[in-house]
Amino acid sequence: MRLARSSDARRRGFLSPPLASEASGSRPPAKPDAERRGEPEGGRAQPGIGEVASSRCSTPEGVVPTNPAQTPHCYRVRMSRLRLERDQLLAYRRRVSLLDQRLPAGPESLHLAAWAGLTDSMPRAAVLSIHARVEGATPATWEDPSFVQVWGPRFSVYVVAAQDLAVFSLGRLPESGPRRKRAEDLAALLHALLDGSPPIPFGEAGGALGLKDPNVLRYAATTGTVLIRWEGAHQPTMWTVPAPGMDPAEARRELVRRHLHIFGPSTPEAFSHWAGIRRGERTFFDLGNELVPVDTPIGDAWILAKDEDAFLGAPLPPAPARLLPSGDTYYLLWGRDRELLVDDDDHRQELWTSRVWPGAVLADGEIVGTWRRTRGKLTVFPWGELTKRMVDAIETEAMTLPLTDEITVSWGE
Repeated sequence: MRLARSSDARRRGFLSPPLASEASGSRPPAKPDAERRGEPEGGRAQPGIGEVASSRCSTPEGVVPTNPAQTPHCYRVRMSRLRLERDQLLAYRRRVSLLDQRLPAGPESLHLAAWAGLTDSMPRAAVLSIHARVEGATPATWEDPSFVQVWGPRFSVYVVAAQDLAVFSLGRLPESGPRRKRAEDLAALLHALLDGSPPIPFGEAGGALGLKDPNVLRYAATTGTVLIRWEGAHQPTMWTVPAPGMDPAEARRELVRRHLHIFGPSTPEAFSHWAGIRRGERTFFDLGNELVPVDTPIGDAWILAKDEDAFLGAPLPPAPARLLPSGDTYYLLWGRDRELLVDDDDHRQELWTSRVWPGAVLADGEIVGTWRRTRGKLTVFPWGELTKRMVDAIETEAMTLPLTDEITVSWGE
């Protein structure tokens, strides 16, 4: 596998941590700030509000607002809202999700592919998500030493970069109260049991600790001291590691940045749901002048200030086809965010089912159907008639999936 140089990724227009995506290819000359934000020449429309006064503040009632339109003076990082249309939003999300053009194989590319974590609760979904973004993925890529597996939001299995363990664990650790105490107490019990020992099934660990339900051990994952390995069958094995050195408050803020970079524009409510935490509003607004309020077709939201140019830059040509696995980051959405991605209600019901989600078929920049597989047998369910070029592109993409079984493709109705 050829290593991806930092300059390679930047030349191809992709994010290089921790900076936001840089525009790629040709792009129109940048407009003056006032013009692109809709401000009158020579000054801002509402000179009384200005830039952020403090990176942390609260309303007079002491409650951080969850609606961008209700943010207090000190949280307003722009005077007039930037308007972003659907095509800009989807082009941006495809780009930062690395779905328009695969990155060359290498450790930096794997890190970028897992920038917001990779769900892996469907066996080897993480491998298929990596394949959609990085060249040269194999069935064993999830075992790359740069990755670890953890329990994430809603106790789903996630593959994350080992260097980001603190972000995806401490970033979800409750700030205080009984829920934090439960996490830390369970972690301490596991440390006493497993410190220096080889991995054991988590059910065995629960039994050794006298727990009626070993599933409660999953709460300890937010301390950053518990790692797991789940191969898709049987119970995950688990072991303990030293606590990350990152401050939990900074881990929470970095988790917000990861969310906004991949899922932006977003809201505090959407962040809280995605991260599986309560009351994420204060951490969201702790970013202060890193935030920019925007108008979108589904309402008011926020983006990272450093991502603004990427939203306004020239889009990359979309890939002919990508087969995204169940729970892939690109469509790991709730509420009205789903309407932005898929405008037909019947199609939304087919993609975001009440049980296990199917995979999503992305062709020419739009989701055009779903897919499921049984071992190597893939069935594609298109939403309407596809062109021959789309059908050929989807079948070609299917045959490249890094599966251990022989691949066949059929088409459903």
